[in-house]
Amino acid sequence: MTDTPGLVRPAPMEGHGAYNRSSRVQAAGSMPAMTLVERAAKEVALGPPPRSIIVVDYGCSEGRNSLVPMAAAVDILRTRIGPEQAICVIHTDLPENDFSALFHTLNTEPGSYLLRNPGVFASAVGRSFYEQILPSNSVTLGWSSWAVQWLSRAPTIIPDQVQVAFSQDQATRIAFAQQAAEDWCAFLAARSRELCSDGRLVVLTMATDDSGDFGYRPLLEALQASLLDMTSDGFVSAEEVRRMTIPTVGRSRADFAAPFVDDGSFMGLSLEHLEVFHGEDRIWTDFEASGDSRAFGVQWAAFSRASVFPTLAAALDGGRGDRRSAGFVDRLEARLAARLGAAPERMPIPLAQMSIIKGAQAR
Repeated sequence: MTDTPGLVRPAPMEGHGAYNRSSRVQAAGSMPAMTLVERAAKEVALGPPPRSIIVVDYGCSEGRNSLVPMAAAVDILRTRIGPEQAICVIHTDLPENDFSALFHTLNTEPGSYLLRNPGVFASAVGRSFYEQILPSNSVTLGWSSWAVQWLSRAPTIIPDQVQVAFSQDQATRIAFAQQAAEDWCAFLAARSRELCSDGRLVVLTMATDDSGDFGYRPLLEALQASLLDMTSDGFVSAEEVRRMTIPTVGRSRADFAAPFVDDGSFMGLSLEHLEVFHGEDRIWTDFEASGDSRAFGVQWAAFSRASVFPTLAAALDGGRGDRRSAGFVDRLEARLAARLGAAPERMPIPLAQMSIIKGAQAR
């Protein structure tokens, strides 16, 4: 059975370790939030034994970028509770996620918290984090990185670009903004139910900076141009490209704070810390050191392939099972790499990091 083409829902990242191999941008962008993770692990209230401490990784993908924050949280929590009390780490993502790659990573990577911490147990849940996915009042500490920019669905097709930030259609931009606001509230509401009293949640996600810039313009313009090239050579139709939408948003500082504005809380949650900043373009740093423009294009194309190409391929007439899917991804990657390599530019990467507490006013 094939998927019915239509409004886009996020597809899982490319599997078989591809996302792990091509997510250096995400890894670099997440590092500033480590201070928030460490602080949350030090300050969160802990239940008495024999109750397990539950740490949740919301939007894990294949797990490589979860290793450092989860290990830091586990190490700090272990010093607080001693050797006997169990720590459970639960990784969550969409049902189609490559959980086999996740568990391979957890069981083989030298930095895995499982390999250096007895009494720590890992599991996974395949379900959207826009609904409650764990028991009420059970989660001690939550972490979400590079995930909540993905909407639960695209509310409409974007008529003139694959990413709404660069669309000139005002009605489309409004529809995406409304969906983003609804999804952010749904995410927070679900976490409010799951977190224990005084539980902590740390979120790192794509954003718009204080000038309103989403970033990534060279990448997304090259991606759109590459898709149009593929219609010219007849590999995909104009209608298929018209349906291709990346259902991600960059929320502003005000968007993140909006649910908390009225009385400083939202469903018992308080926003303790919110910061918008620019992440490091690790690929540009490599290019400056090497001068290898081809490698620059190849690395950004691989980043795009692993993260967004599966969602674009779902818009083909045959859905994700379309016989052209593999060829589509390969051709698009090659075209995108060539375009970006021909004129390398530093990629602006606006990000937001925040810490949220259940049952306490922000300090």
